[in-house]
Amino acid sequence: LDETQRINHFRNHYELTRKDLMVKNLKRMTRSLQREDRAGEAQGYDFFPVTFILPNDYNMFVEEFKRNPGYTWIAKPVGKAQGRGIFLFNDIKDVKEWKKANDTRNTSSKKDNEEEVETYVAQRYIENPYLIGGKKFDLRLYVLVTSYMPLTVWMYRSGFARFSNSRFSMAKSGLRDVAMHLTNVAIQKTAAGYDKETGCKWDLSSMKHFMMTKHGSEAVNACFYQMQLLMVRSLLAVQKVMMQDKHCFELYGYDIMIDDVLKPWLIEVNASPSLSADTAQDHALKVGMLQDMIDVIDLEKKLSGSETQVGGFDLVYQNGPVRKDRPTGVPTFLGCSNDRMKANRRIVQATRARERDTAAASKK
Repeated sequence: LDETQRINHFRNHYELTRKDLMVKNLKRMTRSLQREDRAGEAQGYDFFPVTFILPNDYNMFVEEFKRNPGYTWIAKPVGKAQGRGIFLFNDIKDVKEWKKANDTRNTSSKKDNEEEVETYVAQRYIENPYLIGGKKFDLRLYVLVTSYMPLTVWMYRSGFARFSNSRFSMAKSGLRDVAMHLTNVAIQKTAAGYDKETGCKWDLSSMKHFMMTKHGSEAVNACFYQMQLLMVRSLLAVQKVMMQDKHCFELYGYDIMIDDVLKPWLIEVNASPSLSADTAQDHALKVGMLQDMIDVIDLEKKLSGSETQVGGFDLVYQNGPVRKDRPTGVPTFLGCSNDRMKANRRIVQATRARERDTAAASKK
């Protein structure tokens, strides 16, 4: 590739964005830290639910199911998106088909016209989600990785919560109600009562302020900082297996859920997050984010390389946590005011100052 060309994916991005491989790498990172006597760091990887890959882990899953009867589980196909193929269950009979598939998985006995067994992940369902107005939601947050060697992570300040149209309940009769339990926009659009004018999203900043009125700024800031750490740690978990290429970058869409004690949980990571807009506010967020992403990539070489904020993106990790050049008592800028135009004006002023200095030096 030419020096000025860029590709918007790393070659094996699926190590993080495929549900089964993401869990595999997170578990591997946890075990590695434990072997190195870094138990404290390993405990920091407790942000994903208990997960098994079916049908391969069926027997281990059954053992866990029997040890903890009464829990609800959620099954997701590893290669599908927008909520397709997902279902909830709390009876082992509901997954007997994977046991049968596992028993006949030997390829020597497989018929030519027999389809491959679809791989699922089975996760312990988060039964105590944080509710607003009695409704469940998850968060869509954006992270831009411009390099894996060294790991360089830019986090976008804005994002949004995606809400269910139905009031949440863990009643057994409602386990089949995907519109209650899944917040994917593709599913909510087909639910009764969906309003296409207002959509089912709430911007991250407004939601953060709402939570602060209920729980105080200290608790909410700590929760949002844990979300930042969660995203960085998940990237560290795949850093060694990613194929680094200076021509590549990746915009990840993180799906995170908060429970009723303000603990964030990683649900999944998307390699091609949806950029379609449902409302004017949604359109403004995504267009602004894409403009800022292009500025961070800096094909025109206008940045000095010392910037820690470009538009709405904050540099949070560059071969180590990044300390902000502007003092603040806030542990993370996630969900804070996103005055991207003001940030860009500072960059323009700095660029012009460098150009003046260069021109003055050339005249000497």
